[in-house]
Amino acid sequence: MSAVAPSPTMVPSRERFYGIAAIGRARRLVATLGGRFSTELGIDVDRGADDVERWALAATLFGNRISAAVAMRTYRVLARGGVRTIADAGGRSREELVALLDQGGYVRYDERTASRLLDLAEAVADRHGGRVATLGERFTDSGELELALDALPGWGPVTVRSFLRELRGVWPGADATLDERAAAAARHLRLPVTPEALRGVATASHLDVRDLEAGLVRLALAHDLTRCPGGEECLACGSDRDRLLHF
Repeated sequence: MSAVAPSPTMVPSRERFYGIAAIGRARRLVATLGGRFSTELGIDVDRGADDVERWALAATLFGNRISAAVAMRTYRVLARGGVRTIADAGGRSREELVALLDQGGYVRYDERTASRLLDLAEAVADRHGGRVATLGERFTDSGELELALDALPGWGPVTVRSFLRELRGVWPGADATLDERAAAAARHLRLPVTPEALRGVATASHLDVRDLEAGLVRLALAHDLTRCPGGEECLACGSDRDRLLHF
């Protein structure tokens, strides 16, 4: 017997507002590609400032034109070598950092990134007492917080938004607009492109909005959005995992 479509009164109000199809796309996206990069690295920024410091170092690595896989592998190598935070990087020589970056596969940017990490550690020590996490306490306005982070050596808009994306709900000022990659993927999947509306879809989908936003970034990085019709016809909406991961 065929399934009976739910009547409007049977569908929860959030699902009626955002659409069951959009909610399904959001769920399948995160289930297939994954959510927060910090979680995948074993970092839980909800635990407190120490994990925020770890995520600040990881976000720095994501800021270069390098694959997310290489950035994550490099962070793991650094962490195993005792460099878990920007402050830790400041306690190492340039040569030691280059060697660790090379082990992670960060070869193309090793020299530049080692110098960048040392400059960054010095700036964080001089301006913020050695802790990036203090910025979340000092700046509750999103604009002021973004400007303060953008002023860090080597941190541009991509790094700032990558860092703040996974601090939504943790820092009052972490309420940046979606970065270009997430916004492009959201439009591709016919999802809203404002943080507030995307949060509504995430809630209706029983997802953390940070996982949904990170999933959109993952889609933009892995998927040629121009060659796919998007919406319900997007490969991300299919049930075949291999089909999505090898398009």
